[in-house]
Amino acid sequence: MRDQTFEEMIARIRRQATDDARVEVKTCAKKLSSDVWESVSAFANTAGGTILLGLTEATGFAPPAEGFAIDRVRDQFVEGIGDGGVSGVKLTNPPQYGMRREEVDGAPVLVITIGANPPGSRPCFLTARGLPGGAFKRVDDKDVQLSATEVYELRHELDPSSVDGQIVDEARVEDLDPELVRDLLLRMKDSRALRGAHTRDEQLSRVHLTDREGGVRFAGLLAAGLYPQQFFPRLLIDVTVHPGNEKSLPGEPLRFLDRVECTGNLVEAVNDAVSAVTRNLRTYAVVEGSGRRDIPEIPVVVLREAIANAVLHREYAPLFIGRPVTVDIFADRVEITSPGGLWGGKTLENLRNGVSSSRNQRLLPLMQRIAPEGAAGFTVEGQGSGILLMDNEMKAHALEKPRFQADHDQVRVTLLRHGAEVPEHRAWLRELTDRELSAHEDAALLIARRDGSVSAKALRTALRIDSDEARAILSSLRDEGVLRGRGKDSYALADGAPLPNDEDAAIIRGLTGTDPQSIHEIAAWSGLTLGTARARMRKLVDDGWVQATAPPQSRHRKYVVRKD
Repeated sequence: MRDQTFEEMIARIRRQATDDARVEVKTCAKKLSSDVWESVSAFANTAGGTILLGLTEATGFAPPAEGFAIDRVRDQFVEGIGDGGVSGVKLTNPPQYGMRREEVDGAPVLVITIGANPPGSRPCFLTARGLPGGAFKRVDDKDVQLSATEVYELRHELDPSSVDGQIVDEARVEDLDPELVRDLLLRMKDSRALRGAHTRDEQLSRVHLTDREGGVRFAGLLAAGLYPQQFFPRLLIDVTVHPGNEKSLPGEPLRFLDRVECTGNLVEAVNDAVSAVTRNLRTYAVVEGSGRRDIPEIPVVVLREAIANAVLHREYAPLFIGRPVTVDIFADRVEITSPGGLWGGKTLENLRNGVSSSRNQRLLPLMQRIAPEGAAGFTVEGQGSGILLMDNEMKAHALEKPRFQADHDQVRVTLLRHGAEVPEHRAWLRELTDRELSAHEDAALLIARRDGSVSAKALRTALRIDSDEARAILSSLRDEGVLRGRGKDSYALADGAPLPNDEDAAIIRGLTGTDPQSIHEIAAWSGLTLGTARARMRKLVDDGWVQATAPPQSRHRKYVVRKD
């Protein structure tokens, strides 16, 4: 398998005529070139990769004409990585690596695999150049120098931030919203946090709005300030609506359909941002009880969770203080970008594991306890279930799960819109039945259309309803002829097979409420010949209206109307 993989790698880079994000090729015919260490740093700080020594890119990745001094180059690499003594070490935080010999066109090559450094061991950088000049990341086939913000994030990706506890020198207690503060203290009056705190100043200090001397903490100003932007003008949420699927190209004039800078404390800013996004989305009407309700194409709860998380978990260190959270609305998607990389060992692979972590450990409890105006609940939850909530809500509306992209110094969440599919879905659903559908029925049919089938379990998970309600919804749609059974608690759209004609419907009615009946019994009361009855029953079984109790060859085969 190793040889096959190596051959595939050589074939790939020759086919594309360049190395790429996974492979860097260096000639190094007589000695190890100094730029090898840039590639080692880049792979270690990104996702790992392979450095292939002994081939020349300019000649189509052929071995060098003058030969390859593989033993000498190997020894120089081993010394530089730190396994040949400390005197020749080139890197700080060197990565794990592997090394082996291979052949290309009968000539030797050295294959070095570079592992990605784990959190706490980054950045890997060239010691002689220092930071940030000696640290790199891999972008396609390039080794790109890390920015100051990327270096900062890599160096602090396991360190809780102290920024949210710092005192804002110019701020005073009078800069806090008195109503928010009053409601917060009332909400916490019976908590242990305020035990023994008899004065208002003591209580403000206990909940991290201030320190013991009355200085306003950064977290307190963000969570309960009257206007934090008085002190930090760019700590806001910038919502921009673009006319197409991309931002304006470089050199073109900036074009947007709407733009809102959402300011105030975080509760106000999040509320305003959610409202700004919602009014720029398409809506569709669903029936609930005796009324109708307009629903945006992306669920509001998903927008709120994504935007609230962006301001709660972002980086507030001085290098990032001038960067707002941005929300870009395109024709096909909404992108929420938060300054700062993933923190606390989080990766794209474990984001959905339900484990909560936050670099801003004073801001989190404050935001959990401060409710939006007119609401009883908290602004955010801190149990690690927010992403799962977004996943389920999007799935319930037949939308793709949120997509996450994490760079070293920013995290982006992409929520795909239905776009042109919204009116298409509406028209399609109206063709299925001559009545208005409830939101849950709507979701069931959209899931069936998207996945090919819908089960009671899938509907229960997507809508967070109990099993009996999910079965009732699906059974009702089946009885109406919109769905057809295709297994235990599983249904497919009936438009995949024709609805029963009058004669088939008569057979279904004759079987309804009875014990399983044989083909002879069915032929007797239906007036059909045995051959016609067998053909009719075979079709009704295939279409999902009737269930057979035994294989076709069995003498004991009987038929019953499918109940699931």
